[in-house]
Amino acid sequence: MSNFEKLKTFEPLASSLTIKDSPIHGLGLFAITEISSDTELGISHVKDDRFSHGYIRTPLGGFFNHSKKPNCKAVYDGDFIKIITLSNINSGDEITVDYTKHDWIKKNQ
Repeated sequence: MSNFEKLKTFEPLASSLTIKDSPIHGLGLFAITEISSDTELGISHVKDDRFSHGYIRTPLGGFFNHSKKPNCKAVYDGDFIKIITLSNINSGDEITVDYTKHDWIKKNQ
């Protein structure tokens, strides 16, 4: 699938996710259904050098929080950054990523 085709199928949040108050920080992303390991949750960032940090954040990218024991990882995929589950996630679990493992996150905070 081309990058343009990926953008045409973009949804702000997967139907398995919602945004609500987080005990970690502010608002966070939470599973509203069971999610299997190695599931792509969607695009969190779109590369665009016209922006000060070099990326446009999607709703997915704007609301996941940091954890030293994350249940997801951020994967750079050309012009996009995707969030992929590392383990099975239960309904009600917060979606987290370890920011320290991703140079693109650290330099763009």
